[in-house]
Amino acid sequence: MNAGEIYILGNPPFIGSKLMSEQQRRELLAIAGSLQGAGVLDYVAAWYLKGAQLAGQLPIRVAFVSTNSVTQGEQVSILWGEMLRLGAKIQFAHRTFKWSNEARGNAQVFCIIVGFGREELPVRRLFDYATPRSEPQELKVKNINPYLVDAENVLVGSRQTPISPVPGINFGNMPLDGGNLLLSDEQREELVAKEPGALPFIKQFMGAQEFIRNEKRWCLWLVDAAPSELKKLPEVMKRVEAVKQFREASVAPSTQKFAATPTLFRDRKLPAAYLIVPSVSSEARRYIPIGFLTDAVVPSNLVFTIPNATPYLFGVLTSAMHMGWMRQICGRLKSDYRYSKDLVYNNFPFPPSPTPKQTAAVEAAAAQVLTARAAFPAESLATLYDPLTMPPALVRAHAALDRAVDACYRPAPFPTELSRLEFLFQAYRQLQAPLLPAAAPRASRAPRRPA
Repeated sequence: MNAGEIYILGNPPFIGSKLMSEQQRRELLAIAGSLQGAGVLDYVAAWYLKGAQLAGQLPIRVAFVSTNSVTQGEQVSILWGEMLRLGAKIQFAHRTFKWSNEARGNAQVFCIIVGFGREELPVRRLFDYATPRSEPQELKVKNINPYLVDAENVLVGSRQTPISPVPGINFGNMPLDGGNLLLSDEQREELVAKEPGALPFIKQFMGAQEFIRNEKRWCLWLVDAAPSELKKLPEVMKRVEAVKQFREASVAPSTQKFAATPTLFRDRKLPAAYLIVPSVSSEARRYIPIGFLTDAVVPSNLVFTIPNATPYLFGVLTSAMHMGWMRQICGRLKSDYRYSKDLVYNNFPFPPSPTPKQTAAVEAAAAQVLTARAAFPAESLATLYDPLTMPPALVRAHAALDRAVDACYRPAPFPTELSRLEFLFQAYRQLQAPLLPAAAPRASRAPRRPA
């Protein structure tokens, strides 16, 4: 240790923003002060902010073991926007690895290690993990940004529209019905047995779980039902009356106003054809299962939809390029991926100018992914995308799709997910500030194991 230099090392408590006690929240806000958006920060953010504040006054270096939530999702722009303003610079870091303790139950957490201070180091040490259980690979880099990537200090915030020229993405449909417009398989059969006339108004209803696990759920979709037809369906009308009562009983004026239209979902977006993107997917899957549906299926508010999506768009979104971006930018529900249209999709740097030949190659590879899935019609996507049971044909199809999409970005392959992220952050920076000169290409570097 140099004379007069102080080191602060720690492993602060892993407590999420929604799990803090009132006392812990007060402690966090006492340090975060009037920082806009501080309410979404995890408890550990208080240690980061306090460390950055102290480092601005004294010759201090700080390093914390913490959950990777502080370098993912909506927290990043809030926490690290303030950290960068305070002059903090990440001097070394370990990207996500899986840590387990020796206590009963063997709790497992996805962790990172971040070391920071005010000193501008000419070379910084970044430790990457091929998988969260792998041994680290040490990289010597010029900069480590808040996402623990060798790229400029950019912050990805929410956007209402895509940063690339691609179709918009929407939420599915929230019923806001108290469950009265929704039907299980058994309830559907019972209703149709009593009122066969209800059958034309019953559609399959699909959220993330139903799509991934191939579970059946149904809904009453009464958008086109004439009043005279409804009068002939007393069992359906009982459910409509229950929706009205549920909405009227709400304390929220925004819910009460929908009591005037009890036959309808709160949202009614049902394209003729669309791409469905689950809002939550297991972190064990390398790819979030995405697929095409028609208006025979009503998408719930637990999925996103892209109307009239092309096979090319499906291919890019299903690729390792987009999945790497998703893993880094999205938030988490426990440890599962929580996809976000405003953070992930709307900020994703799509290939800027693919040639017709490249587009055709992506479309052909995307078709092979769908063909490989279709070879197992009885299997759920959960089973097909389980890393232990993923069919070899589907593995090969995705590998070919990854190569086709990679080629839309550059001729040279991407050896690791980190190399993809470095490229994507450079592309994102240019989309953010298109008048800036393009960054010089980074020299390729071979990772080496730490001594």
